[in-house]
Amino acid sequence: MRRLFLLRHAKSSWDDPSLADHDRPLAPRGRRASALIQEYLRRNRVEPALVLCSSARRTRETLEGVRPALGAAEVRFERELYGASCGDLLQRLRVVPDEVASVMLVGHQPAIQELAVHLAASGPELERLMGKFPTAALATLTFAGVWSELGLGGAELVAYVKPKQLKGSA
Repeated sequence: MRRLFLLRHAKSSWDDPSLADHDRPLAPRGRRASALIQEYLRRNRVEPALVLCSSARRTRETLEGVRPALGAAEVRFERELYGASCGDLLQRLRVVPDEVASVMLVGHQPAIQELAVHLAASGPELERLMGKFPTAALATLTFAGVWSELGLGGAELVAYVKPKQLKGSA
């Protein structure tokens, strides 16, 4: 079974309107949410083999916040993931080498939610995920087969967590 972790970047700051969108940092709330997700990842032993992260500052800072829980994952920062569509993200995943068993993708709305909904054939959390995919939310999907064949309804949504629901458990 392959595992795919879809992590939306944490809450970004709008304090400096002169910054380009790509260069916006995390807000204090985003740093706190990243810490909650890091603890969730650690408790659940989520250690992807490969992390694909948008080059935007807020995604890089989100990854930095969860990185201590990710073990020895190979990390790739990719400019193409910034502003990518659902189809672009899927195409990127389809070229992941077959020997990679698990991938974490750190990206942006709306593509990250659209990808999760597109891939998930089932799962108890699917309706909740379809409703909202807030900042720092994490969807975990599993599927059999190879990355190049990943497609519509080809995965099962096995977990969906939001920082808000983790506040009391950290």
